[in-house]
Amino acid sequence: MTVLPDDGLSLAAEFPDATHEQWQRLVEGVLRKSGKDVTGAAAEEALATALDDGVVVRPLYTARDSVPGPETGPGPVTEGAAGLPEAGYPGFAPFTRGGRPVGGWDVRQLHRRAEPDRTNRAVLDDLENGVTSLWLAVGAGGVPVAGLGRALDGVYLDLAPVVLDAGADTPAAAEALLRLYEERGVAPDAARGNLGADPLGLAARTGEPVTGTGEAAALAHRLHDGYPGLRALTVDALPYHEAGASAAQELGLSLATGVAYLRLLTEAGLPADAACRQLEFRYAATADQFLTVAALRAARRLWARVAEVCGVTGEAGAQRQHAVTSPVMMTRRDPYVNMLRTTIAALGAGVGGADAVTVLPFDQELGLPDAFARRISRNTSTILLEESHLGRVADPAGGSWYIERLTEELAGAGWAFFQELEAAGGQEAALRSGLVGERIAAGWAARKQRLARRKEPVTGVSEFPHLAEKPVEREPAPEPAAHPGGLPRVRRDEAYEALRARSDAHLAATGARPRIFLAALGPAAAHTARVSFAANLFQAGGVEPVHQPVTVDPETAADAFRAAGATVACLCSSDALYAEQAGPVAAALRAAGAERIYLAGRPGEHTGNDEHTGTDEQTGIDEYVYAGCDAVAVLSSVLDRMGVAA
Repeated sequence: MTVLPDDGLSLAAEFPDATHEQWQRLVEGVLRKSGKDVTGAAAEEALATALDDGVVVRPLYTARDSVPGPETGPGPVTEGAAGLPEAGYPGFAPFTRGGRPVGGWDVRQLHRRAEPDRTNRAVLDDLENGVTSLWLAVGAGGVPVAGLGRALDGVYLDLAPVVLDAGADTPAAAEALLRLYEERGVAPDAARGNLGADPLGLAARTGEPVTGTGEAAALAHRLHDGYPGLRALTVDALPYHEAGASAAQELGLSLATGVAYLRLLTEAGLPADAACRQLEFRYAATADQFLTVAALRAARRLWARVAEVCGVTGEAGAQRQHAVTSPVMMTRRDPYVNMLRTTIAALGAGVGGADAVTVLPFDQELGLPDAFARRISRNTSTILLEESHLGRVADPAGGSWYIERLTEELAGAGWAFFQELEAAGGQEAALRSGLVGERIAAGWAARKQRLARRKEPVTGVSEFPHLAEKPVEREPAPEPAAHPGGLPRVRRDEAYEALRARSDAHLAATGARPRIFLAALGPAAAHTARVSFAANLFQAGGVEPVHQPVTVDPETAADAFRAAGATVACLCSSDALYAEQAGPVAAALRAAGAERIYLAGRPGEHTGNDEHTGTDEQTGIDEYVYAGCDAVAVLSSVLDRMGVAA
């Protein structure tokens, strides 16, 4: 029995502590009611969630989960007094708890307009309203190199750090920025930011041979000698994230890239600690806030291990992190939901200890953001910092058994992939051989299946779509050059977006969307759940559900179907009513001209068949739709049968 001091606040102190086994028995009871007869550890495993890379999230974490990760992880791990892997203190190796002793982050806004004057107005507006550094796309994907000075007119370059993203134009853009510092009298030790050289990241984007390493090394030497506050290189994991990489793959690829750059810079004559100071790492932050927190903590821990092996000690081994809210998670339909996604992602980035955070505007995937979108994105960080006070807490997630364990497991998976890349000859060789692309593509293929089956729901797209929403239109953004040999850019909404685009074209051509008649059988209590499911499913493909009248029977189904103006129908009701009415109602619908008849429910529940191919002779049903079915395949087939052009 736990004895607590008599402080007047004791709660249930007279009861013995609950045991893990007692909790498992309660879980067993709940699962038994749902038809799963499992006991002990198997009951707990039934509630676990499998993530990518073999990482599993369990339903309950306790002190028993505080043991260190497997020896195949990122190096030796010592245990602290509580049994947790020793994470040190914020600002000290291994930097798991933060690269700095205090919280807070640099609010960094992205600008990718091509017109210098308009970029300048947007830049000044951002700086006057809470942004603390600038991330500028320069060259083919943004403002011309020659227009960089105009874009930065009125900017106090000794106060506002500038980060360049210039791709193949990096040498020219870097030279232009350094010249601006000189012309405007900015002291070399006052300049802050990053010149953005990333030869390996550029090769990943384009599929072309790695070039520019000599120029990157020369820039690093120049900054080391004269600009102590500037960094020359960015280890950008976004090309891999945007191609579909998992969190652990991002970690492994960033480590391999960082090690490649350390080799480059040390071979060019820089000391290892100076080479580390020339690197900034860029990671994606997603709406899975716990995964984001753990990934950023794991990244610092892994890089600290690399730095230790290279003989780097002290703060030089701390990984400088720039977190960017994930472009992959952004949707083009119902884009306002992106505000919620980016808020959660920014929270995860801040709690995870990122040094700089970019919240992409909610209309990012529609073109160039307007002033309102930029305002919301910068204010997201402001609220988290100034009103939620996240910057006042060091490592807010530290000590959580779940986060600590997830950090260790991600670190182990990331380190294993890093070792695979190194065994293949390093990052450049792995890119050239196709290993990187193959590994990422395999993982994305599995994730596409989860998205297609709505195991990974996308709000406003695969779940709760709104067919009548007014499209949000924006100015077109500068299109990046096409590089067929480079890594692809994927989006979670891409399959559903293609279906919705087909529906939009049909609406424009005919004045109406493709329709499906929902034949609801029996009272509302019997059919509401499956009507909601079916309406949600078919709208995700741009198919308008017609549920009028509210309920039908074998006598009224035919007239209702004809009035709906549809060519296909879906039966919705309870299993009991399906057994009584599915056959007669399907026959009536078929006689009224229904070209294909669906039923909301699993095959086998009503026909005795384990699988369904072709029309069911007993009920007249052509196809079954249910939770976990391949929604993309079903919806593609529906549109094809309706004659909606692809």
